Amino acid sequence: MKLAPLLLLVCSAVAVAQTTKKQVSMSESASASSERKGAWDGAFWGGGGHTVSGGVQGVGIANAGVRIGKILTEQHGSGWYRGNLEYAVDLIPVTILTGVPDRPNPAVLCLITMPNCNRRTSNVYGAGFNPFIVKWNFTAGRRISPYFELGGGLLFTNKDIPFGSSSVNFTPQATLGINLFTRGWQAISFDLHYEHISNAGLASPNPGFNTVQGRVGYHWFK
Repeated sequence: MKLAPLLLLVCSAVAVAQTTKKQVSMSESASASSERKGAWDGAFWGGGGHTVSGGVQGVGIANAGVRIGKILTEQHGSGWYRGNLEYAVDLIPVTILTGVPDRPNPAVLCLITMPNCNRRTSNVYGAGFNPFIVKWNFTAGRRISPYFELGGGLLFTNKDIPFGSSSVNFTPQATLGINLFTRGWQAISFDLHYEHISNAGLASPNPGFNTVQGRVGYHWFK
């Protein structure tokens, strides 16, 4: 009879330990439990940056958008590269380009008395969408989930960018970033975004812009 209370105590301790272990496990795998197959990824994001070599120089860019994504696969792989595949779409209602050349090139089109006329610039406003984004979420971390994505879309502007080119441009892009989970199903994202902007031959000339941007977003997984 004296053995019964001892067995009850042992069983209770085991049950509490299992419950605690499960709670810790859930806490430690916030990225994996949120970024699971079938989950929706809704986000607001914004950012900005500048042009880099390989195209028109001296142009700044800022934008903001909304994202809807869906995680398509179970987790695959092991170790640091374990993760899953996500497909997403961005709607970008706000894009601002600063310092865009608004004079034709080359300078021979300018008057000799106006040697800097081809350097005149203006701000350009636009909107766009990215219908194709493929993203790999690295889910091995506890509360930090790195990701890499490739995508593309269209940008529509109120002026040709640059002058004499096109107001409709394509935007192939690549992004490297992290999701920092604040709760089990919410995360703040920080990423480094490369985007090429050009008209893909719709108009001539087609000098293009190469931009590097920093972006911050807030995500809800459901």
